[in-house]
Amino acid sequence: MIQRTRRKIDAALKAKIAMEALREQASVADLAQRYQVHPNQIYAWKKQLQDQAARAFESGPGDGAQDREREIEKLHAKIGQLIVERIF
Repeated sequence: MIQRTRRKIDAALKAKIAMEALREQASVADLAQRYQVHPNQIYAWKKQLQDQAARAFESGPGDGAQDREREIEKLHAKIGQLIVERIF
């Protein structure tokens, strides 16, 4: 038996396929055949896109921005500590 490796599909292609499925200009079966993916996978990407679409319109900084700010504060504290140690 021949061992096949899994195909890795990047996020941009997943989004493109999910958007085409949402537009419903072509059936999911047609999209699956065109992009050589299983129809169930297209349904999953479509559902994920619908569930997370509201995030694009949320106001305020996301969790990533808060994590980044905390990391910057920790690094500034470390820099201050190293400067003090170097002086002594």
